[in-house]
Amino acid sequence: MTRDTPHSHYCALDCPDPLALADFYAALVSGKVEDLGDFPRDHVTWLEIMTPWGAVIGFQKVPDYRAPTWPDGPVPQQAHLDFLVDDLPSALERAERLGARRAEVQPGETFVVLLDPVGHPFCLVHDPREGLSAVG
Repeated sequence: MTRDTPHSHYCALDCPDPLALADFYAALVSGKVEDLGDFPRDHVTWLEIMTPWGAVIGFQKVPDYRAPTWPDGPVPQQAHLDFLVDDLPSALERAERLGARRAEVQPGETFVVLLDPVGHPFCLVHDPREGLSAVG
């Protein structure tokens, strides 16, 4: 890789409430929410979590946020996250307990499409290579 080659373990999601969505994803992946210190929580417009595998997920407040209508509809999906899991049924149960909900359309057999609390689609993908799970 050269110095001019883009590289990152980072993504960012638009949302109406960065604190709430950061808490959801931190719980989902056993990550850590950025420490706000004394910063007023009602003034947060950007927040990040660090995942156990070193990736960072950012959450940006968008006042007129509209959830994607996956897979079709007036607000198209613009991105989604895939998380590898060793035990799909267990990871699915955990994600739903944290506030995710299953999407109506399920196009595959080795993964499940879920919607996070503000409607972003993400997938839990069964990875048969033991010990490579990102969620669980």
